[in-house]
Amino acid sequence: MSKLIIGEKEYFKGIGQINYEGSESDNPLAYRWYDENRVVAGKTLKDHLRFAVAYWHSFNANGSDPFGGPTLFFPWNESTDVITRARAKADAAFEFISKIGFPFYCFHDIDLVDYGDQVAENEKRLATLVDYLKEKQQASGIKLLWGTANVFSHPRYMNGAATNPDFQVLAHAGAQIKAALDATIALGGENYVFWGGREGYSTLLNTLMKREQEHLAKMLHLAKDYARSQGFNGTFFIEPKPCEPTKHQYDYDAATVLGFMRHYDLLDDFKLNLEVNHATLAGHTFQHELQVAADAGVLGSIDANRGDYQNGWDTDQFPNNLNDVTEAMLIILEAGGLGGGGTNFDAKIRRNSTDQADLFYAHIGGADTFARALIAADNILQSSDYKKIRANRYASYDQGKGKEFEEGKLTLTDLRNIAEASGEPATISGKQEYLENLINRYI
Repeated sequence: MSKLIIGEKEYFKGIGQINYEGSESDNPLAYRWYDENRVVAGKTLKDHLRFAVAYWHSFNANGSDPFGGPTLFFPWNESTDVITRARAKADAAFEFISKIGFPFYCFHDIDLVDYGDQVAENEKRLATLVDYLKEKQQASGIKLLWGTANVFSHPRYMNGAATNPDFQVLAHAGAQIKAALDATIALGGENYVFWGGREGYSTLLNTLMKREQEHLAKMLHLAKDYARSQGFNGTFFIEPKPCEPTKHQYDYDAATVLGFMRHYDLLDDFKLNLEVNHATLAGHTFQHELQVAADAGVLGSIDANRGDYQNGWDTDQFPNNLNDVTEAMLIILEAGGLGGGGTNFDAKIRRNSTDQADLFYAHIGGADTFARALIAADNILQSSDYKKIRANRYASYDQGKGKEFEEGKLTLTDLRNIAEASGEPATISGKQEYLENLINRYI
């Protein structure tokens, strides 16, 4: 549990430290399942889940959407002075994170402090906030899970950043990424994330796709080489998303990014940061994306949220579906856990959630959902016949001719002769309904 830290002004008055009270508790400001010290599969829940608060949604998002203006007016955003406002936001952020009891936070550079159009001035502003955040981290024990640069919001990035057809825009993106890397390193960040918010196209009529992807790969290598030269030993993550705001993004899904990393020799330094809502936008389940990454050894970190089944866009809601999260935790546990990352709540309270306590309810619910799902998944792996059923489906490859096939000892003619000799195969059930019921039993 992080140390409770409150600045000169308390922003979340009347709300103290959020503690674990057990599944029988009726206290909405307490954990019912997330006991950070509970040991599951050899590690505490805190070490398994490595929860992080998203600086952008929790302290910057104002409730606006394409159809309406702000509805959330935060007292830490009242000052007209850029640095004063940024420090107040940091005070509020660390008060909240320490009260919620999470060990980590994540940020984009412009989440910490507003940027203007001058490179040197932006670097100065960010460095000032880094010094302030160092004090906050030291006082609270809260750490930085990862940092990143927002190279998609500014109008200059309307045609992309590293994939922009204008070299001058690409240069600005490089400057911003360098500063964000410097900040991440200075704050002891454990990882660094790249999300290509506008690294894609709206129409191929004006796009040289091969050239743009080559430029993106070059930028990733330049960033990696620079960070390593500055002593950064953490992992770089790429976060897939198929579309929105572009028609097609080059980091479409886990398989696409995996192919990109292989093609451009990035596998030694990069893994994937996977988001639930991005997976569903790509037409996949989150479990599918996790499995693709786990099978390739590039499962690094996750953004925990969900979409709305009736809205085909990135709604970034807090997770609450136990079945889905339990299935996800089965994959993560069998993969040996996350590869250096954690569980970042890249989710925002709803536009009409205007009470101070709503931000706490959201994170408490998300943490409890993941903790309960992890406990259920471990019980399934340890106590049920889940693994046995899956192993039995593929038992024919564990011996005899099936094993010889996997070992590359059979020819296509051999397969033909085996089929003729053995006749029509027996019908074997996949037991899907049984396994779906099994998940429910352990929840």
